[in-house]
Amino acid sequence: MHAWEQIQVTLDYIEDQLAEEIKIEELSRLAALSQFYYQRLFSRLVKRSVNDYIKLRRLARASEALKDKSVRILDVALDSGFSSHETFTRSFKEAFGMTPEEYRSNPVRLNNFIKPQLLLNYTLIDENVPLIADGIVIEISRRKLTSPQYFIGLTVEEPSAQMPGSGATGVDELGMLWDSFHEKKPSIQGLKDGGDELGVAYPGTKEGYYRYFAGTETDSGKATNGYSTWELPEGEYIVCSFEAEDFEHLIMDAVYKADKYLFETWLPNHKLTCQPFAAERYASHTPETTGMEVWIAPLPLQ
Repeated sequence: MHAWEQIQVTLDYIEDQLAEEIKIEELSRLAALSQFYYQRLFSRLVKRSVNDYIKLRRLARASEALKDKSVRILDVALDSGFSSHETFTRSFKEAFGMTPEEYRSNPVRLNNFIKPQLLLNYTLIDENVPLIADGIVIEISRRKLTSPQYFIGLTVEEPSAQMPGSGATGVDELGMLWDSFHEKKPSIQGLKDGGDELGVAYPGTKEGYYRYFAGTETDSGKATNGYSTWELPEGEYIVCSFEAEDFEHLIMDAVYKADKYLFETWLPNHKLTCQPFAAERYASHTPETTGMEVWIAPLPLQ
């Protein structure tokens, strides 16, 4: 068994035992490592200490459970592995900037720390060969656009440290941007019938910031007052396609695992990098969607 496989065994165990007391002694035993080496290896692969990771995954479970207002907040805390209402409230506010009570009364989409699938760091697939891992199916191919495609929508600029999937917790500002766009979409003129929706991350105007565009396909690149435009230029693209069991899993879990695989494993191993944007392409950014694509324009690694 490879070292990453030993850590993955304990990640799976932690996920099953979040409501219970989890001891490092038991985790290190499952990994067949000393406590010292287990904790060092865990931190290197997961980018969090064991205890910090457990707390973040408990918060992820609790944030879902809080949506059911028939369950007392104390019961949510205990069922998620927190020892008291006070401990839960303190941890929740540190992670998300609000108390559980405030979140329940004004629910917003949250960025949670995702359970890693370490297999994606150590498996290399050929083009057009699907990879199945942790409930998602990933496939990488090449596409060519013979003419530009145009999109219209809204743009937000956010700190890079708060980018979803980076490991940071907090309010999901990109989810709020999509909600705002969908409210305005029916009033936008010139949309392409049956056109795709597109979310694009690209460099910000300030150091340490990035911009994100959320929009839909239009017949031309003509600007409309109050909206942003994005042009997907003609040329060759690497396309990472993936599917998940439902929309929530797709946009809150699968997209970040697919991105990590594409940018940290697949591209470097093919001696490639890309132009400074990544375009998430959906048939529609709605609860019925279970598949999407990430489009990047490849460049040779210097």
